[in-house]
Amino acid sequence: MSHCHRFITPPVTRREMLLRCANGFGAVALSALLSERGFSGDSDPKTPATGPFAPKPTHFPAKAKSVIFLYMDGGPSQMDTFDPKPRLTKEHGKPFGAKMEPTQFNNNGNTFGSPWKFQNYGQSGTPVSDLFPNIAKHVDDMAVIRSMVSNFSEHTFANYFLHTGHAIQGRPSMGAWVTYGLGSQCRDLPGFIVLNGGLTPPGGFDNFNSGFLPATYQASIFSARGEPVSNIRPGERLPQLQANKMRLMHDLDQLSLKRLGDLDPLESAIANYEMAARMQTAVPELVDLSKETPQTLEMYGLNDKFRNTQTYGRICLLARRLVERGVRFIELTCPSGNGDRWDQHTNLRDGHTKNARSVDKPIAGLLTDLKQRGLLDSTLVVFAGEFGRTPFAQGSDGRDHNPFGFSIWMAGGGIKGGIIHGETDDYGYKAIRDRVEIHDLHATMLHLLGVDHKKQTFRFSGRDMRLTDVHGNVVKQILA
Repeated sequence: MSHCHRFITPPVTRREMLLRCANGFGAVALSALLSERGFSGDSDPKTPATGPFAPKPTHFPAKAKSVIFLYMDGGPSQMDTFDPKPRLTKEHGKPFGAKMEPTQFNNNGNTFGSPWKFQNYGQSGTPVSDLFPNIAKHVDDMAVIRSMVSNFSEHTFANYFLHTGHAIQGRPSMGAWVTYGLGSQCRDLPGFIVLNGGLTPPGGFDNFNSGFLPATYQASIFSARGEPVSNIRPGERLPQLQANKMRLMHDLDQLSLKRLGDLDPLESAIANYEMAARMQTAVPELVDLSKETPQTLEMYGLNDKFRNTQTYGRICLLARRLVERGVRFIELTCPSGNGDRWDQHTNLRDGHTKNARSVDKPIAGLLTDLKQRGLLDSTLVVFAGEFGRTPFAQGSDGRDHNPFGFSIWMAGGGIKGGIIHGETDDYGYKAIRDRVEIHDLHATMLHLLGVDHKKQTFRFSGRDMRLTDVHGNVVKQILA
């Protein structure tokens, strides 16, 4: 039969397709694997990562190597924590003396003075309320920003905005952007880890999503109690048998890559499974606190009578251990069991007291421990909620959401300690000087890590995307 000369040999025959599916994608879906060392071999936790996790050069010298983000879920009240307002105390119970913006739940009451007293601490004389007697001892290492603003007053939108720079679901979290841009210094643990104290924030785990970035950079969720990571145990009783299977998986996956070429979804899946294999030995060692001294456990509050202090103390201690191992971005969520997050629409005194008791001693212990180990200078610690609270009451004894002016603080990692940046009005209601937007916070965090937020982009949907979108300015006044 004559040939028409228009026939093109198929790049993949049906037989080859079946073979590749069986030996390639099927292998990826099976088990974790090792690529370059035996599963049972010892590993230095500071060994640099390889592949998509490998460390990447910075745009300029970095001040910080790691970030610990202390997420205060629900929105702590600025005038009850780090921004004292004598006028509120003077006018407590009287009609509010300024224009009220629309609130989340209405039922607005009168001016509500803080139930807590403030004292000045440190050489800087920074005022902190009685809610945080232990954190207050570290004000000389902290930059308190009193002029934060957000674009959203509803938890889910505000959470997405704080974590991803956008109020919509499915965008990459700041932790994903950091690991995408910088990689990881740790071979055996993910570069972005969320230590879940028990409260999942509104918006769910999409707050920690990798979005359109490769799946390699999505957060790994570690629990505070019980099994730290689901399904992390080896599948075989004998380590050598497990190692042999993993080597086979590695060979099969490499064969698939050679045949199919560079495919990001496949490469990300392989990298994630390889990481899971290495975590099988790294995670048990990480969460084993038996070698920590009794003094260290006490410092973090692990012996406290309040269970939530124990829980948060444990994840703060794990955060320090993760920093020691080179993990790039660590986020801590609040413990459950306080009745509510920092979202006291009623019974402010009881709710804020319990939330503060949960985190005050552990965070102070973390700052002390990082500093005495020489790690604070290279670790950026950020304490922030998604917004603040109103200076007038909701009902009689609560506060509603307030995105117009609230307080956060930053410490270590290139931050100028002992300073206060920005200002709110006499009621603590709205930022009136040196406003800091969420995009500015993100730009500053990236800057301290050696990343120019305008240059760190990812091509998606025909556009160069970035964490700060087309916004953001580095807050240079708080830099050391």
